[in-house]
Amino acid sequence: EMVLLGFNYRLTDIACALGLSQIERLDANLARRREIAAQYSEAFRDLNAVVVPTVRKGVNPAWHLYPVRLNLEMLVVGRGEIFRALRAENIGVNVHYIPVHQHPYYRERFKSQSKKGYPVAEDAYERLISLPMFHSMTAQDVEDVIHAVTKIVDHYRKA
Repeated sequence: EMVLLGFNYRLTDIACALGLSQIERLDANLARRREIAAQYSEAFRDLNAVVVPTVRKGVNPAWHLYPVRLNLEMLVVGRGEIFRALRAENIGVNVHYIPVHQHPYYRERFKSQSKKGYPVAEDAYERLISLPMFHSMTAQDVEDVIHAVTKIVDHYRKA
């Protein structure tokens, strides 16, 4: 949650050195992320309660995140329960991101803007979960995520 408005454009010398040293591995790291994203997309293709990200023709994303959208109409629980169940399976899911108007800084300054004033942002927030995505994931890590998502979604699927 953002409680104060601020800017931080500084990058330390150590952070710069680290970044420069990682540039050599950039192509390999991006390739691995794209491989993981393809595995997720293939694994969840027929899992109707999960909507995977689509990629427009001619676009090659870096897959900083891999957000899936839950088809809540097909589930008996909400995102929170799915999130907690995946965490209980040791899957490091996250929620990206809290809608701007829900952050304390904006709630306090713009009281006239109700939570109901942004239905698209609210709906997305209630459905999105980011799956683990980092280049050093092993094949077993990826399989563990796929297994847990499938298991949890199948468990909570409406009859």
